[in-house]
Amino acid sequence: MSTSEKLYYDVNEVAEMLGLSVSTTYKIMREMNKELKKKGYIIVAGKVPKAYFHEKYYGCNNS
Repeated sequence: MSTSEKLYYDVNEVAEMLGLSVSTTYKIMREMNKELKKKGYIIVAGKVPKAYFHEKYYGCNNS
């Protein structure tokens, strides 16, 4: 991984990938971050780790 490679997707990137509105995407991301926090991970509001996103959403392009 290069130092410039991002580890997180922001709400706009996820909304575009899923074809959803930003408000709906925020709800989904809050739920994913709640799951991560429950597992003991540090979360970043308004962002979701790329690896976790791809784990939860089958068929999304791993970029």
